[in-house]
Amino acid sequence: MKDEIKMTSHQQAVDALRDLLGDRLSTGPSILDLHGRDAAYSTPRAPDAVAFPDSTEEVSEIVRICARHGCPVVPFGIGSSLEGHVIPVQGGISLDMSRMNRVLKVNERDLDAVVQPGVTRTQLNRELRATGLMFTVDPGADATLGGMASTRASGTNAVRYGTMRENVLALTVVLPDGRIIRTGSRARKSSAGYDLTHLFVGAEGTLGIITELTVRLFGVPERIHAATCAFEDVESAVDTVILAIQSGLPMARIELLDDFQMKGMNLLSPELDLPEKPHLFLEFHGTEAGVGEQVETFRDIAEAHGVSDFRTATRTEDRNRLWEARHNAYFAAKALMPGCSAVLTDCCVPISALAECIARAKSEIASSGLIAPIVGHVGDGNFHLSILIDPENPDDFARAKDLATRINAAALDLGGTVTGEHGVGTGKMRYMRAEHGEGWDLMAQIKRAIDPANIMNPGKIVEA
Repeated sequence: MKDEIKMTSHQQAVDALRDLLGDRLSTGPSILDLHGRDAAYSTPRAPDAVAFPDSTEEVSEIVRICARHGCPVVPFGIGSSLEGHVIPVQGGISLDMSRMNRVLKVNERDLDAVVQPGVTRTQLNRELRATGLMFTVDPGADATLGGMASTRASGTNAVRYGTMRENVLALTVVLPDGRIIRTGSRARKSSAGYDLTHLFVGAEGTLGIITELTVRLFGVPERIHAATCAFEDVESAVDTVILAIQSGLPMARIELLDDFQMKGMNLLSPELDLPEKPHLFLEFHGTEAGVGEQVETFRDIAEAHGVSDFRTATRTEDRNRLWEARHNAYFAAKALMPGCSAVLTDCCVPISALAECIARAKSEIASSGLIAPIVGHVGDGNFHLSILIDPENPDDFARAKDLATRINAAALDLGGTVTGEHGVGTGKMRYMRAEHGEGWDLMAQIKRAIDPANIMNPGKIVEA
């Protein structure tokens, strides 16, 4: 009976939304299927309908209708999330933000831009080309800025330029009752009240729908220099990075790839032709003289830790080729086992504990009998596993989930977090009590206070 009442209320919301949106409300099977899955190994669940709003005001009206009928609302960017964030686990309306994709204003003198949530990071950077400015948060996927803010995304540039937490200045948000609020301002600091902006950054759509963002920009550096270098073991690579950071080198990118990952990289991109040893992929930003000094200082530090095959890239096309290969690490990992699926996980620890955490991870991988290449934003202490499985073998999936659990437990034991980048969604809720203790209960209290009917992306982050 309860499920029948829910289905009826959802259908009433769909009918009301069709009157509002017309053909911008879809119940087509292919559209529902697309909005019922993400980019990872999550259990699909189709929404009842998909809405395509054009404005903040329209999002507000959609939410008001859904609130009246107790119908869930799940925001959707491009579906590149990795922990089930966009999957409507209780049905309802998938709110596709792709039509809200305008760069509203670029404030060159103040180094910020105002954008709608459907703008992607590459779209924004294309529009910034003539200004000499850049948006720096780069999670690899061409994700939308609304989705990146909702998951508190980071990526390869975070060691120098920060994550979405540091790069979102202000938001416009539609609350669960349809009210529209604006948080923060274009000022670089404020002591005025609670920091509401960062309450919504990382909330994964469980507290409200982001409909506008003000983000920080940076000047494009005069000189960019990339490099790769190999080490005999992961510990030597990590120790090199720790000493480089302690020495004050302003590294822009420091990526770690283990030997299995490098084997996959060579299979996918044979032109790389790099040794199948643990590697660092590096990038240095600054002036001509400054970058040259950074490279030589880093080389000296690396040589003290047994570096080999130190290669540099200064031409734009060579740098782009290198970072394209890094961003394709997922596909490179899958090249190790044709026809496989991958269970993805990440964790983050203090940098001083990174080598130990990766050593534990490699031990657990060996015990599991699975193949799981490792890549990481080593300057942040964050690393990722692509755990390869036979999609036809349920035992593989069970072992992969157990492996992920063991590695996340190791991260917590070393003073870290179960996710430095992917977010919680449904996939990492099981670890929240262990990481946050009573703090997780407080998160649930905040959720209930803002969204008492639990219509905003229910079933994610907290148990409300």
